[in-house]
Amino acid sequence: MALSTRLTSSLWPTLAPLCWAAPRQCRRLSTPQGPEPSLDLRGIFPPLATPFSSTQEVDYAQLEENLSRYANIPFRGLVVLGSNGEYPYLTPHERLEVVSCVRRALPRDHLLLAGSGCESTQATVELTVSMAEAGADVALVVTPCYYRGAMTSAALVHHYTEVGDASPIPVVLYSVPANTGLDLPMEAIITLAQHPNIIGIKDSGGDITRMGLMVHKTRQEDFQVLAGSAGFLLASYAVGVSGGVCALANVLGAPLCQLDRLCREGQWQEARNLQHRLIEPNTAVTRRFGIPGLKKAMEWFGYYGGPCRAPLAPLSPIQIEELRSTFSTNGWL
Repeated sequence: MALSTRLTSSLWPTLAPLCWAAPRQCRRLSTPQGPEPSLDLRGIFPPLATPFSSTQEVDYAQLEENLSRYANIPFRGLVVLGSNGEYPYLTPHERLEVVSCVRRALPRDHLLLAGSGCESTQATVELTVSMAEAGADVALVVTPCYYRGAMTSAALVHHYTEVGDASPIPVVLYSVPANTGLDLPMEAIITLAQHPNIIGIKDSGGDITRMGLMVHKTRQEDFQVLAGSAGFLLASYAVGVSGGVCALANVLGAPLCQLDRLCREGQWQEARNLQHRLIEPNTAVTRRFGIPGLKKAMEWFGYYGGPCRAPLAPLSPIQIEELRSTFSTNGWL
């Protein structure tokens, strides 16, 4: 990739050493053409796991302890109340308390994205306003899906437009077909990217062609694409995404931030080697063992994982051994 044309000649002496020796191989990630983003989403965001006590109450003390450890990792910000936060299992009061707790602990220069998607437009608007009042910088709004057969492109555009109009904070769309059974249609994304208060999308589907097309079709808008998984992060950067919201960052946050840096500096061989070592652990804590696997792995790396809230069940001893083997064979344990 060529360096952005916005780089001035005065910056070149500083940036030149980051490029490869051959002139044609100056391949850092370029800045996409289009307007400067109103809110920069470049970087890694862990979608925080919600810690519970042995009695399955939200454990705010353990949440604060995890946050103190994450403070040493160069994340761009944090996501709360996403899929990995067991968001559907929290009461409305708990959701707001979690946002408030994280906001108090998070430096102001770190972004706080909070899940506020509900099944109805009215409930989503009300929760989004409450999330803003609790300290969220951005609302992450998952696609409504209970009546998925009726969720046409027109219905979803209307839903998100209403939310974007009413929200006091910027909105990021959230497409996670593994959980919702619904892919946010491309035509809806392109339309919504033109809304002044809708600034991006987190896409967890893993279709790199689709993600590249999103970047391409929205390049003239104030709109950024975030990869929704560590398993395809490097490939996503190659097609122009801005950053990643990755469950594995709860466990291996520093290596994921390193992968982000390597891609931005054009060190593609090192980035590829690191990406390869992250694929199997990522699959283990997402598709294979899910949130119980994520929380178990967190414990091995010095974080509090703890139990999930029922009906999510803990891993069996055999599953725990398989999970540990996945991390150890890739050199993480």
